[in-house]
Amino acid sequence: MAFVRFSRISLAFGDRDILKEVSLHLAGGSRACLTGANGSGKSTLMKVIAGALAADSGDRAVQKGTRVSYLPQSGIVHRGRSLRDEAETAFAPIRELLARSEAIGKTLEQAKSDEGPVAALLEEHHRLQEQVEQSGYYRREAEISMALGGLGFAPDDIDRDAGEFSGGWQMRIALAKALLEQPDILLLDEPTNYLDIEARTWLENRLCNFPGGCLLVSHDRYFLDITVNEVYELFQGNLKRYAGNYSAYEKVRKLELAGLMKRYEEQREEIAKTEALIRRFRYKASKAAFAQELIKRLEKIERIEIPESLKKINITLPPPPRCGRVVLTLEGIGKNYGERRVLSGLDMLIEAGERLLVAGRNGAGKSTLLRVIAGADRDYEGTVKYGAGVSAGYFSQDAAEAMTGNEQVIEFLEAEAPAALIPKLRDMLGAFLFRGDDVYKPISVLSGGEKNRLALLRMLLKPMNLLILDEPTNHLDIYSKDILLDALRAFKGAIIFVSHDRAFMEALSTKTLELSPAAEIFAPAAARLFFGNYAYYSDRLEREAAEEAAHPAGAAPVNGRNAITRNSAAETRELDKQRQALIRRLRRQEEETLKALENLESEKTLLETELARPEVYSSGDKVKTIKCKLDECTAAIERKTGEWEKLTAELKAAQRSLSDA
Repeated sequence: MAFVRFSRISLAFGDRDILKEVSLHLAGGSRACLTGANGSGKSTLMKVIAGALAADSGDRAVQKGTRVSYLPQSGIVHRGRSLRDEAETAFAPIRELLARSEAIGKTLEQAKSDEGPVAALLEEHHRLQEQVEQSGYYRREAEISMALGGLGFAPDDIDRDAGEFSGGWQMRIALAKALLEQPDILLLDEPTNYLDIEARTWLENRLCNFPGGCLLVSHDRYFLDITVNEVYELFQGNLKRYAGNYSAYEKVRKLELAGLMKRYEEQREEIAKTEALIRRFRYKASKAAFAQELIKRLEKIERIEIPESLKKINITLPPPPRCGRVVLTLEGIGKNYGERRVLSGLDMLIEAGERLLVAGRNGAGKSTLLRVIAGADRDYEGTVKYGAGVSAGYFSQDAAEAMTGNEQVIEFLEAEAPAALIPKLRDMLGAFLFRGDDVYKPISVLSGGEKNRLALLRMLLKPMNLLILDEPTNHLDIYSKDILLDALRAFKGAIIFVSHDRAFMEALSTKTLELSPAAEIFAPAAARLFFGNYAYYSDRLEREAAEEAAHPAGAAPVNGRNAITRNSAAETRELDKQRQALIRRLRRQEEETLKALENLESEKTLLETELARPEVYSSGDKVKTIKCKLDECTAAIERKTGEWEKLTAELKAAQRSLSDA
């Protein structure tokens, strides 16, 4: 079986140890993710595994013939070939196999049947032909179309020069090539950074069916829960493995960190007492020797460090100004880009406290609608009316472009923040990944991602009662996303947002607006409003797809004005029925999951009781078998607990949606 194995790998940059005797084994079928705080060395370790960076010490063993494909976070540019030809370069190693196969074929034609090497050549020729067949080389046109289509490229893109695509699309090309290479080991560093929800879903399915092994770095919790079954955490240069998906890892790690935090607090208390004694006796001649002994003891203490995620930071947004019940009204909103119709006759009403998610495929007009609502785009049809006393804040994907100047980050925010928030700015900057000396960086040297984070934080500091957020979680890690989510859920104003992070969408949204692009250039675009969060919306789409498959002629096209807020009494009753059906289904699933949990807990108790019997230890094999079963049972409990928590959250959202209707 193909594998990559590392043993006691160490690497340092200057006086900082990035990796300390790290060991890791990846084989076919591995489904692992690599996690750790920003700057902990995840990308560095990925480069070492890929062979792109040499370690200072340790052993790297790769099974002969193992093919490793590596996708870095950014920096890949393709030009000089069409998109199709660029994707075809993924099959270059297969062409080499074909060339070798053809060379062996010519040798066999000239060889005599009684020569000794003929049998070996025939076997090698057969092996090469099998590899070529399994690679999908003869189906490469279909494979290329499937990969590019799944990642969001349109059929018309296939003959465009690859150099015409922007940075995010360049990374999609690189991702498509890595997948088309069909490697034995696939290394993906932040593959979802530039993907919309449809492309992420496609990638999830592709990775779940991928026959080789993969190691992922990602800040998308839902994506990791779907795709991995083991987690490696890099912390202070050390690597530790956890069984289960990312949510299971978080639960186990939370317990570990609670113990670490307790030891950290005890050590801080001990250090504080020792330092107080030193200050007290240092300058007394009779106690000088004792003070020196205390100083030596203090120097020998190995300081416990805790990860940033354990330093709990809560950011509180300024209270929203008072405003009326109706925050925003849209009437007949339409928008064209040339001959292409993006929005058509859109009517909508947003009330105080609502969290509206705008969903839809790439090009459906999500960002366009947000720009229209925010007033950043005034070339549209229809009317946008803000309610009395409404003050809106807008965060866009291109916010970085407006950030200029040589002010330090901390000075920039102090000039913008209300006086009451100035003492909390350092904590808030830490939550948005500006830590330590980062707060003294001039604006002019910040990267695009850093500027986006700073622009988002600056906007959140201002008192607003309507937030318009276009991809607010881009460039944030999981910890920072959680902090932002907590702040937005506690916010009392209205929120309209676009996101491609499924966990974030499900947790924040209360209503979902689906935008669909026009089927033809001059045709009207469509919009539908769903009275539920993203989980409810996804469930509706799945049921509609199933119904359409069963009754393909049943759905009639929707044309004309999208008066999505003016439901008839019959439509309202139908929506209530659908919500009630969803609640019943979720309750049934919750009961089934709880029953499964009870059974697993009973099984775990029996195994623990069995393990406590002294006679069991007369047989090492029996002890090993029981412990193995106990580990499997514990992992299953973690998974089921995660399922139950997710169902509970969905059930609460569905019940809230029904009560608000």
